Amino acid sequence: MTAIKHALQRDIFTPNDERLLSIVNVCKAGKKKKNCFLCATVTTERPVQVKVVKVKKSDKGDFYKRQIAWALRDLAVVDAKDAIKISESVPSGENQSVAGGDEEAVDEYQELNAREEQDIEIMMEGCEYAISNAEAFAEKLSRELQVLDGIEMKLSSYEEMLQSVKEQMDQISESNHLIHLSNTNIVKLLSEIEFLVNHMDLAKGHIKALQEGDLASSRGIEACTNAADALLQCMNVALRPGHDMLLAVKQQQQRFSDLREHFARRLANHLNNVFVQQGHDQSSTLAQHSIELTLPNHHPFHRDLLRYAKLMEWLKSTDYAKYEGLTKNYMDYLSRLYEREIKDFFEVAKIKMTGTTKESKKFATLPRKESAVKQETENADKSSQNECFLTKGNSTTEPEDLDGGTPRQHNSGVPLPVSSEKDMIRQMMIKIFRCIEPELNNLIALGDKIDSFNSLYMLVKMSHHVWTAQNVDPASFLSTTLGNVLVTVKRNFDKCISNQIRQMEEVKISKKSKVGILPFVAEFEEFAGLAESIFKNAERRGDLDKAYTKLIRGVFVNELRTEARTVNVVWHSMQDEFIRQYKHFEGLIARCYPGSGVTMEFTIQDILDYCSSIAQSH
Repeated sequence: MTAIKHALQRDIFTPNDERLLSIVNVCKAGKKKKNCFLCATVTTERPVQVKVVKVKKSDKGDFYKRQIAWALRDLAVVDAKDAIKISESVPSGENQSVAGGDEEAVDEYQELNAREEQDIEIMMEGCEYAISNAEAFAEKLSRELQVLDGIEMKLSSYEEMLQSVKEQMDQISESNHLIHLSNTNIVKLLSEIEFLVNHMDLAKGHIKALQEGDLASSRGIEACTNAADALLQCMNVALRPGHDMLLAVKQQQQRFSDLREHFARRLANHLNNVFVQQGHDQSSTLAQHSIELTLPNHHPFHRDLLRYAKLMEWLKSTDYAKYEGLTKNYMDYLSRLYEREIKDFFEVAKIKMTGTTKESKKFATLPRKESAVKQETENADKSSQNECFLTKGNSTTEPEDLDGGTPRQHNSGVPLPVSSEKDMIRQMMIKIFRCIEPELNNLIALGDKIDSFNSLYMLVKMSHHVWTAQNVDPASFLSTTLGNVLVTVKRNFDKCISNQIRQMEEVKISKKSKVGILPFVAEFEEFAGLAESIFKNAERRGDLDKAYTKLIRGVFVNELRTEARTVNVVWHSMQDEFIRQYKHFEGLIARCYPGSGVTMEFTIQDILDYCSSIAQSH
């Protein structure tokens, strides 16, 4: 079989630029078994074509003849045991060739058909000696058949030539199809390559900025920001199916990851150094502002940090662990700076407050010292205003320094709701400004210790700032902090009013004094004038009105109890004095609360009845 395979390759397939892969010996069932071979071949030129070729050994010599060929893609099945199945398995028009070769039909005996018989009769009629001289007729017939054999040979050669042309045309058609398919694949491949290049190619300038860009200058920060955004876009590109299996894509993704890690580490180190420098800043101390008694302005710090807002947003979305570490360091270092400045501020405020006021002053001197109390309270209030500004700056500037001012994105990629965002800012404010509430409470306690009437002005000012802060955001850090401080101020105010009522109740009148105005009545008039000047247009006017009610009630009960100790001979003059004072207070109420409907809780008739009962008891 090896020799036959070699001979077939040499004689039949090599001249046609084909390579023989395998052969199988087949034959047709019948009396005469003539061997044929089915050969599996491939072309040596591209595009490669696979064929099944039927080869038959020639009867006239020891050589082989190519009989017919089929393209492998045209065959469904080849059943060499059943000619019918073979005929059914090949394309129409080729069935007879596979089922049995024409050469085999010639070699076997065949009966003449009607047309052939008619032709022979015509030939015999045209030949007079066809019957009388059979040999001459046979000789002539042989010559004619030889001529026909020659014609048949020519026709066979022409048929072979046409078959060769057909095969070549089939090859050309197949080549055209494969060329078209190849061009289509090339276009698709080029499209995929262009997609990857356009979406996963990071400019050299961006790579340089990420690796060594200047994070201290505005131009360098802008370049790094643009490069970081471009890197993030390349890393987040939506790859098409199969792209992630490409080695080049895997290598590029690894380069991007390395660049991201390197830049995130470089950014975190730089910002940590910035926080350390700001936390230890001594360039703007309270001593330089001691005349105005205001906290130092940190707007330059805020402006510097604002430049990194987008980079911090990028860091939060790419490396949340480093972002959290930076946030913690920011709060730690900035809280030290603010704590130092706030404590210094309140220490100076306490010194000024104790140096400009004297303890144990009476109501009579309160109008003269009110400006000093007002000044110190306003200075304390400036601290609150400063912190209000810092709070505003932190909610609109400093959190942006840390978060980029955009909806919060965690590793899960889900934006934080607004409430969670505000809670995070409030927690940051609490940590950074944790000392401001106790310092305010200490200042308020000192003011109350110096003079309990300082609580009047503090109540008005603190109420105003709480009202202002709550109009902006009731749940903000400033609103919460000032609200807590206001509770302390209100307690001091209530305690001040209670102390005044208790002093009225405990006052002792000299027995030598028969007729006159009680001291606390005159002091109440001064108190009312001062309180009206402080609470003018104040939001907490209702607190003063309630205090008035308590104080006036205390004045009249105490008067009536004191007069009960006097002798009956003076009760008429005292009765007149009470009525006069009653009318005086009614006039005060009418002037202070015009149209408010506020009245005394008793009438002149009640005074007359009460005085009469006292006189009768004596």
